[in-house]
Amino acid sequence: MVKVRKPVLTRAKASVRFIVPVSKLQSLLDLSHRLGLEPRKLAMLGEGNTSVRLTEETFLVKASGTSLSTLREEDAVECRFAPLLDLLDQEGLDDKAVDEALFASRVDAKAKKPSVEAVFHASLLALPGIEFVGHVHSVTANQILCSPRAEDFAKYRLFPDEIVCCGPRSVFVPYVDPGLALAKAIRDGVAEYVAAEDSNPRIILLKNHGVIAIGNSDKAVESALLMCAKAAEIFVGAAALGGPVFLTPENVARIGGRPDEHHRQKMLGI
Repeated sequence: MVKVRKPVLTRAKASVRFIVPVSKLQSLLDLSHRLGLEPRKLAMLGEGNTSVRLTEETFLVKASGTSLSTLREEDAVECRFAPLLDLLDQEGLDDKAVDEALFASRVDAKAKKPSVEAVFHASLLALPGIEFVGHVHSVTANQILCSPRAEDFAKYRLFPDEIVCCGPRSVFVPYVDPGLALAKAIRDGVAEYVAAEDSNPRIILLKNHGVIAIGNSDKAVESALLMCAKAAEIFVGAAALGGPVFLTPENVARIGGRPDEHHRQKMLGI
């Protein structure tokens, strides 16, 4: 199992409202609006979700049914980590029980319902160094994720900037029903990656579903998602011409270890 930051448990009176840092709320709204831009074809209508860690106890996540492109302050729900992380260790829960846990996790009982994917957001934000999570249904990426070549897209890299922004490879998660089952599959896939690479992944690919990016800043998440979409478009084009031709493991290791590429990562907020 991958080590996660344990939330500090305190008993707060129902009348006490956690104070949300304005800068983190605004960063979440700005990231959501950028990911929801129609020309980018990352998410439309109510697709996708975003989150940001506030404290060791709470995080903000997009409300269920809201749109990234028009997300407002009241559409960002503050949730407690503990009730959602507890779900990951339980078996046999039905949809009603998960819904009840989602509602119970809210800091403000009058807030909207958190996204059904709030459980995987809690799990990923509990990873060391992770502050933001973005999940989209990229048109270009889903062309591959809905094809027999999905695992190749996760395992291999095509060009240097893909390595810089998306890491040496991506976590690949076979199709699982969205909700708690998917959150458990993501947790297990990330744990396997961390054990092998000794670092957090940047991109998680969900077969027949979409893409998740995690990072220490909103810019890191946005950079990874945009570069993943570009890589997917290149992959599809290269496949039409008899490819793709992938970089070798030596190529990937070289780019990942170059000081100038590390500098570029810092400039990109990665």
